[in-house]
Amino acid sequence: MPKNLFVLVVLICCISCNDALLVSEYKATDKGQWNKDHTIEFTFSEVDTIQRHDMFINVRNDATFPYSNLFLIAELNFPSGETVKDTLEYEMALPDGTWLGTGHGSIKENKLWYKENIVFPSSGVYTLSVSHAMRKNGSVDGIANLPGITDVGFEIVKSNE
Repeated sequence: MPKNLFVLVVLICCISCNDALLVSEYKATDKGQWNKDHTIEFTFSEVDTIQRHDMFINVRNDATFPYSNLFLIAELNFPSGETVKDTLEYEMALPDGTWLGTGHGSIKENKLWYKENIVFPSSGVYTLSVSHAMRKNGSVDGIANLPGITDVGFEIVKSNE
């Protein structure tokens, strides 16, 4: 019996390890609402400058999120001072209202592609800033407090290519 238990423990450890995952971090919004003036920032520094990476923006939402898509502004600041700014749109629900993402219960987690096969050219501190850019149709002003977004995160993994 102890031999079988040892094999089971080793197997679980091997399966649960994810060598591809380098960085993963989340920050909560204010009581499940994301203010349009609240830019969520993440910093990271220990990344391989030769290996290709994939970056994701992770968003957790609940059933109070009233839209089927999400517009984000992401800004990646390099140690050299270079900045790359992107306006992104992600689908959050199917046309029939079924939430996309994973999870059971009221919270869904969406792993959204941000950068594919990116090489970080130099060592140093990188900063990723994320804000929402949601507006009602016909309105110039952004939605002041976007309901239903509970957490925003990012993830960096080693690329498969």
